[in-house]
Amino acid sequence: MEITNLLGMDGNIVLGIVNERLRLECSTVEELVSRYELDFDELSEKMEAMGYHYDPINNQFK
Repeated sequence: MEITNLLGMDGNIVLGIVNERLRLECSTVEELVSRYELDFDELSEKMEAMGYHYDPINNQFK
């Protein structure tokens, strides 16, 4: 799936895609935002608005 317009998608879809990419491709959220040229603050705000925060120990948004 193409994620160039990721942050414009529904939050639940974003959560699933981001956690999948963190699980399969990226060892940190910093690597994820760098690889896919995402804005970290915008991603964090979108996840926080849904009640999710990045957990670096599990490398996922929970």
